Amino acid sequence: MDVMPLLLLVAGSAAIAAAARRTPVPAPLLLVAAGLVVSYVPGVPDYTLDPDIVLPLLLPPLLYTSATDSSYLDLRAQLRPVALLSVGYVLFATVAVGWAAYLLVPGLPLTAALVLGAVVAPPDAVAATAVARRVGLPSRITTILQGESLLNDATAITAYKVALAVVVGEGASWAGGIEEFLVAAVGGVAAGLILMAPLHWLRTHLKEPLLQNTLSLLIPFVAYASAEQFHASGVLAVVVVALYLGHRAWEVDFATRLQEEAVWKMVAFVLESAVFALIGLQLPVVLRGLGSYEGLDAAWYAFALFLVVVAARFLWVYPATFLPRALSARIRAREDNPTWRGPFVIGWAGMRGVVSLAIAFSIPLTVEHGEPFPHRNLILFLTFTTVIGTLVVQGLSLPPLIRMLKFPAPDAQAATLAEANAQAQASRVAEERLDALLADERNALPPPLADRLRDVLERRRNAVWERLGQVNPVTGETVDDTYRRLSREMISAERTMFVRLRDGRYIDDEMLRTLLRRLDLEEAAAYREAG
Repeated sequence: MDVMPLLLLVAGSAAIAAAARRTPVPAPLLLVAAGLVVSYVPGVPDYTLDPDIVLPLLLPPLLYTSATDSSYLDLRAQLRPVALLSVGYVLFATVAVGWAAYLLVPGLPLTAALVLGAVVAPPDAVAATAVARRVGLPSRITTILQGESLLNDATAITAYKVALAVVVGEGASWAGGIEEFLVAAVGGVAAGLILMAPLHWLRTHLKEPLLQNTLSLLIPFVAYASAEQFHASGVLAVVVVALYLGHRAWEVDFATRLQEEAVWKMVAFVLESAVFALIGLQLPVVLRGLGSYEGLDAAWYAFALFLVVVAARFLWVYPATFLPRALSARIRAREDNPTWRGPFVIGWAGMRGVVSLAIAFSIPLTVEHGEPFPHRNLILFLTFTTVIGTLVVQGLSLPPLIRMLKFPAPDAQAATLAEANAQAQASRVAEERLDALLADERNALPPPLADRLRDVLERRRNAVWERLGQVNPVTGETVDDTYRRLSREMISAERTMFVRLRDGRYIDDEMLRTLLRRLDLEEAAAYREAG
């Protein structure tokens, strides 16, 4: 097996994603563009997107890391809009796009058109949520987009399986399809509910951080495979488990959390970079299989389908936003009146991604009696052009669109004040606990050490309040920046001296690593305390 193409893919996509952080272009879009260009470089091997690898091996960890970073409480508060998008919209888009393709393409069977509709139905909100955080969208919109991306793949994959069964002649009916959909949804949630408590218990009872993080890497695959084994939705199982574990991550020891955060950031960065580069690299494979569909006809089908995909999202988003409020007095009393701007951004943030391509490539070559799958090559081509079109058109225009709509900026002063109040309450409880412990003679400490504990607590309590102060009139630095800079300079001086002592053979490398680890933790603490 030649591993060089895989190494080149990972290294190249990571380098491009890192470079994208210095440009206004979203990383997913730059990666797709780079993949398109590289795919035509002589000597570059074909990178075939294997659905047997993408769906069970790449999708679970990406879902897991996104779900653990999500807020269970925020998602629960936005459950209605998230459900309407991740379930209702995906089914609506499947039918709308499928029916439009059936009318548009001569000779395309309705069942095959619905397969196409299910393939392109789920938006991939990785790019959208990245942009949302960068430009400061209201947290409610970001939560809705993130929640949709966690759940819509399950709806799309199930709808695809139902439509595919009808096409290939497995005796499926639409009534049976609805039953399969419900079984997959309920089964996926049930699998997650069954697994989440034992997995959390195991995480909290393993004492070695390395073992805990090894388990963390296995969890999404265990949840996905366990649910799929019983024909349930592995996507929903992963999401349920991840939301539960993320909500209770505070019960895991600090060393595990530090390692886990670094590990999953690296995993998500590598996988997201590679899968978007793979989208671009698929172009030669798709075009070679296009067959008789080429030229102006293929371009017209692609352009028309792109318009349908974009329009269908707006046709769903606005009624789904305003109709529940018009029909329910309880919703009107509980929620603020939405403006047109939020639904417009949600409607425009419908970029498609690697899941659509992976599902498309899983379409079988033949149907019942060995006949070719109807219009399979065209479905692959239209999926590819829809993914590229949404990433280019919507991906490039989303940041300026959000800035143009001028959403109210988050109140940084109010957020800092809330943080300071929370820290003050926690510090008061900690101080009471410390007084109670020191009153016990078994916990007796020399006064300097007891004072050090109090000083650390006082510094943590005051640090947030100090952030509400003025900037330095000489340098223009905030208190946060000055604190970080001075702390970094002090720690850098210590670190340099430790290295000199090691080089002079006054301490060995093992002691150096211990001392540097301590400084690293102090630097991380100083950075966090300064916000």
